[in-house]
Amino acid sequence: MANAASGMAVHDECKLKFMDLKAKRTFRFIIYKIEEKQKQVIVEKLGEPAETYDEFAACLPADECRYAVFDFDFMTAENVPKSRIFFIAWSPDTAKVRSKMIYASSKDRFKRELDGIQVELQATDPSEVGLDVIKSRAN
Repeated sequence: MANAASGMAVHDECKLKFMDLKAKRTFRFIIYKIEEKQKQVIVEKLGEPAETYDEFAACLPADECRYAVFDFDFMTAENVPKSRIFFIAWSPDTAKVRSKMIYASSKDRFKRELDGIQVELQATDPSEVGLDVIKSRAN
């Protein structure tokens, strides 16, 4: 059971869209979903560059796990514009136990496929992915 996900495949699109987000800034965010039957991680949703962090957070399902990447723009204390690429492991308390285990056991392997993650965040409820949390972790 614990290693149910060790054979999880990562769909090519997951990496390609991440490269677009990182290099070309084509997307503001990407939400990834594990298809348990196919045993693979797929792209569920792509966020347009103009979409806000709140719009991203609203896409995280209340009772299902997801992986997500968000490209966060901010100003440093010296007023220098910067960006940080966040990897968010979303695992709400209300999700099924099996799902939480699969996402937890696949996370490190999946994250390694995405070259360029700068900050990792684990979240079990919306307060843990609030904009204030993102801002404090970005610096």
